[in-house]
Amino acid sequence: MGVFHCPFGCPHHEAEGCIDCGLCAAATNEEMIEASRKIRQYLKSHAQQGGPVKKIAVCGKGGVGKSTMVTLLANALTGQGYDVFVLDTDESNPGLYRAFGFDQPPKPLLSLMSRFSYRDEPGPDTYWIMLPAIGGADIPVDYLLSRNGLRFLMVGKIENPFQGCACSMADVTRGLVSRFALKENEIILIDMEAGVESFGRGVERSVDLVLVIVEPSFESMVLAEKIVYLAEGMGIDRVGAVLNKVPSEEAREKMVSELGKRNVPTIGTVHFDPEVFEAGFEGRPPGDSRAQREASQVAEFFMNIVQKTVSG
Repeated sequence: MGVFHCPFGCPHHEAEGCIDCGLCAAATNEEMIEASRKIRQYLKSHAQQGGPVKKIAVCGKGGVGKSTMVTLLANALTGQGYDVFVLDTDESNPGLYRAFGFDQPPKPLLSLMSRFSYRDEPGPDTYWIMLPAIGGADIPVDYLLSRNGLRFLMVGKIENPFQGCACSMADVTRGLVSRFALKENEIILIDMEAGVESFGRGVERSVDLVLVIVEPSFESMVLAEKIVYLAEGMGIDRVGAVLNKVPSEEAREKMVSELGKRNVPTIGTVHFDPEVFEAGFEGRPPGDSRAQREASQVAEFFMNIVQKTVSG
C-alpha cells in the first residue's frame, strides 16, 4: 500500500483541520468511496466562488498538446499585457523551455528538496521555498528564466534510473502553487503531468481554473470527463475544455457534442496547424500562426468573460 496523503494535510485523525471523513481509516473500497464523497461535499461547500483567474492548471491525456497550449496561451497572455509565470511540472517532457526561446532550462526546484535531507539548516538560496507567501521577487534567478514579461520555472525531471517516483515533484508543485502570491497583473500557467495522478495528490486544489486540453480521440474525451469530476470534487468551480489539433469544423462540432453529453463545457478551439507542428518537431518557438491567434481568443475569453464559472 502506498503512503497515505491526507487531502487536508493532517498528520493524523482528529488533528487540526481534520473533517473526520474517514479516509485515513478506510479498510474497504466502499469505505474509501464514502470518505471520498464526504470530502467532495466538504470541498464543494467551502469552495471560493468567483474572483479573478490567477492560477491556471493545464491538464489532459498524454500527447494532446498541453505543453504546446501552455506556450500559445502564455504568448497570448503576455501579448494582452499580463506578466506570466509558466511552471513546468511534467517529469518527462524535456523541452518546454525551448518553446519560449530559452537556450537552457532553469535550475530545477526539486534540487531544493534534495538539500533538506542532509542539512540541518537550509542554505542561503533555499529559504524562499518555505515562505508562507512566495512572490516572483523571492525566487532566485537561477530558478527563474525571464524574457518579455514571461518567467519560466521547472519543478524537475526524471533524469536517472532508480531516481524514484514523482511524488516529491508533486509535493514541490502543490506547496509552491498554494503559496504563490501573485500581484494584480500576474498569472501562473501550470503545465501539469499527463493523466489524473496529480488530482489524486491534490496538486490542483489551489488553482482558479482547470483547462482540459482535448484532442479528437475517444480516450481524450473520456479523460476530460474524469478530470472535470475530479476538479469539481476538489472544490474548483471553473473547469472547461479547450479543443486542440482539430482538423475540421465537422470534427469540432462532434467533439463539442460528445463533451456536452459528458457534462464537459467547451470554452475554445485551436485547429491543427502545420506551422505549430513543425515548430514542435524542431524544438523552437511556434511564432505567429493560426493556432496562436485562436489561442489568443481562448485566453481573452477566460480572462475577460469567465470570472464566475465555466462549468455552471
